Amino acid sequence: MDLSKDKDPIINEKMKKNLVYVSIFSIIMFFAGLSSAYIVLMGDSIWIKAAMPNAFWWSTAMIFLSSMSFIFAITQAKKNNPTLLKVFMSMTLVLGLLFIFFQFKGFNQLKEKGIYGTSTIMVSEGKYGQPFEVQINGDYVYVENNTYMLNNKKLSGNNLALFKRFLGQFIPTKSNSFGQKLSKDIPNVKLLYKNNPLIVKNNTLYINDSTQLGPNDFNLLQYMAQNVKAGRVDMVPIGAIGEDYTIWYKGEELIMKKRKLARKSGKPLTSYELNEAERSRDNASSFLYLLTYAHLLHVLVALLYLSRIVIKTFMNTFNSENNLSLRLTSIFWHFLGLLWGYLILFLIFIH
Repeated sequence: MDLSKDKDPIINEKMKKNLVYVSIFSIIMFFAGLSSAYIVLMGDSIWIKAAMPNAFWWSTAMIFLSSMSFIFAITQAKKNNPTLLKVFMSMTLVLGLLFIFFQFKGFNQLKEKGIYGTSTIMVSEGKYGQPFEVQINGDYVYVENNTYMLNNKKLSGNNLALFKRFLGQFIPTKSNSFGQKLSKDIPNVKLLYKNNPLIVKNNTLYINDSTQLGPNDFNLLQYMAQNVKAGRVDMVPIGAIGEDYTIWYKGEELIMKKRKLARKSGKPLTSYELNEAERSRDNASSFLYLLTYAHLLHVLVALLYLSRIVIKTFMNTFNSENNLSLRLTSIFWHFLGLLWGYLILFLIFIH
C-alpha cells in the first residue's frame, strides 16, 4: 500500500524534496572530502598540472544545455503542452548521453597525453640511453627536456617513424614472444649498447662475436621500445615540461636538468627528493580520474531514472496537475550540472 497517496499533497511534496536534498547533501560532503584530500596531498607530493582535455569542455556544454532543456520541459508540462514536453525531455536525455560520450572521449585524450592515473611520474624501466641508444644516419638520437632529439631538432617525420619502426621489432609478438629476434633489416640505423654498436648474428643481437645480449638487457630493450611506441621519454606524461604540463613539489615548480628533476629556482633537489621523484606515483592524475569518474557514476544513475521519466512523458503522465516527479528529477539533474561546473573549475585552477 502506498500511504503517500493518502497524505496531504503539500506534505508529500516536502517529504520527497527532503529526500532529494539529503541525497544532494551527502554527495556534496563526499566531493568536499575528495577536494580537501586533493589539496592536502598536493602540498606534499610531486604534482603534475596539465590542461583539461577539450572534450571536457564539450561535456560541460552538453550538461548545461540539458539543464536548460529540462527547464523548458517543466514549463511545457505546466502549460499542458505534451508535444513540446516530449521534445524537450528527449533533448535532455540525448544531451545527457552526449555528456557521457564526451567524458569518455576526454579520458581517451588524457591517456593520449600519457596521463593514466595509475602510473609513476617518471619512466623507471627502459629509459632511453640506459643502456641503449640509437644512431640514424650516423647521428645519435638523444634526449632533451623529455623530447627525443636529432641534430639539435625534435625527432619528427620520417626519422621518428624510422626510429619507432626499428625499435618496434623488439616488442614481443605471437611469432616472437621474447622479442629477441630481429625481423627487419633497416639500413642507416644502428643500436648501441653502452656506447658500442651491437652485432647482428642469426637474426639476434650480440655484444661481441661470441656473447649474445642477455635476457635482462633484452627486457630493458623491450621496455624501451614500448616507451618509444607510446611516446614516453623520461616522463610518463608526454610532451615538453613547462609547455605541455608543469611539475610541482611543495609549492615549487620543477624543471628537467640533465634528465633529472630540479627546482626552477636553481636550488637542487636532495638525494632523498630525487629518489622520491623517481618512485612517486601520479597522485594528481589519480585524483583527476577519481573525481571525474565519481561524478560520472552519479550521472549514469541519474540518466537511468531520467530515461524512466522520459518514458512516462511519452505515456502522457505529466501535466499541470501532475509533475512532481519531473520537478524532483530536475532538481537532482541541475545539481549534477552545478557539481560538474565546480569540479572542472576546481581542476582548472588547482590542478
